[in-house]
Amino acid sequence: MKIIFNKNIVSAAVAPLMCAVSGKSVLSTIEGILIEAKMPDTVVLTTYDLEKGVRTTIEAKVIEEGCFILNAQKFNQTIRVMGGEEITLTVDDNMSACISCGKSSHKMSALAGRDFPTIPDLESDRSFIVSQAVLKKMISQVSFAMAVNDQRMVLNGCFMKISDNDVMAVTCDGFKSAKCKKDTELVNKNTNGNAHLDYSFIVPVKTVNELSKLLDDDEEALTQVYVTRKNIVLLIGDLIFFSRLIDGAYIDYERIMVRNHKVFVEVEKQTILSALERAALVTEERIAGSVRSHVKIEVNGGILKVSATSATGSTYEEIAVDHEGDSIIIAFNNKFLIDSIRACDAERIKISMSTALTSINIEPADSEEKNEIFMILPVRMKD
Repeated sequence: MKIIFNKNIVSAAVAPLMCAVSGKSVLSTIEGILIEAKMPDTVVLTTYDLEKGVRTTIEAKVIEEGCFILNAQKFNQTIRVMGGEEITLTVDDNMSACISCGKSSHKMSALAGRDFPTIPDLESDRSFIVSQAVLKKMISQVSFAMAVNDQRMVLNGCFMKISDNDVMAVTCDGFKSAKCKKDTELVNKNTNGNAHLDYSFIVPVKTVNELSKLLDDDEEALTQVYVTRKNIVLLIGDLIFFSRLIDGAYIDYERIMVRNHKVFVEVEKQTILSALERAALVTEERIAGSVRSHVKIEVNGGILKVSATSATGSTYEEIAVDHEGDSIIIAFNNKFLIDSIRACDAERIKISMSTALTSINIEPADSEEKNEIFMILPVRMKD
């Protein structure tokens, strides 16, 4: 195999592929990048760590066709440090790869392309087109509440439900939960005769984190999504991003959210966020053997008091709020509370509470549609 690449083109193509390269594995093939060269000018690059994968196609001058695997980290580092605009990649019959540019050359071992793991089917008769910006926004709002290593596998990801005119995302880790629903225009690309969109699936946490980096903020940018029984595939610009899905039924997220609260507070989002971030100077202090302290919220007569005490100091602040219901004193993990309030897409938020041991809901104050709601469990106060 012999290929002549443009350095800038191949460097830009390889960068997003690195997210699907396994760092430590007994299988050297999933630490590599599959390079398929096809005459006269097509090169397909693929990485796949058995959980998620990325594929892209670039133009290059193909002198000799071939299909080989190179260590992705070494290949990426080598092409970046090469000088000049053109890079030549040659792989001989002894599985020795040579990357050269001008008078510089670097050699590494290659593996046969046939040893690369079989990737899932990248097309399905169940498909739709959605705005990248909408997906990215929703992911940013709910990703903080995903579990990472929960024994309940379904919680280690983001539950998504697709309907004809809306997309919903839900996450929960046992301490906090986030639900976000967006009314948006979807293009139905089903080829199985189904006139309506009605899909639900669970995307793994690692895939969600990578999607937040790959998706575009441009509201004009679209992505076509294919859904199979076990996998999801997204066409993002020149990239094909694919991932396995988590098998199982998601929890009844509507049932775990308390709806009959008795204490309600409305406050400017940035005002309470600023107070909690100042309290974080105390609650985030770490001393050997100590446990992170909580933030205490007291609501009484239209005043919300934020306080925290740790081994290194204390903080106290008062905020004027709109208050309805009884007085209450309740405590939270400060980071959880900050993340939940920050995720709420509104300038003014509504906090609904009942008792010091009952979960609270955070949602936009000016909306009655319940399209966004964030739930947090309180912590037991030490004092």
